[in-house]
Amino acid sequence: MAISLSVVLLLAIILVVLMRSGSIKAGPALVAILFGFFLASTGMADDIQRFLNSIAETINSISF
Repeated sequence: MAISLSVVLLLAIILVVLMRSGSIKAGPALVAILFGFFLASTGMADDIQRFLNSIAETINSISF
């Protein structure tokens, strides 16, 4: 049985937990969101996507 979870959803959950626990305030969270948004429109977006895909494939290939 495999569970698929979007990285965006996972990061959103982590951000909400950090905000609710007081570890990060709304201002820095907004800056982090905007940074990610603008980073996605740069030339590095493809490299970042390939890196995350390779990590996901490595984790998926680990058998218990």
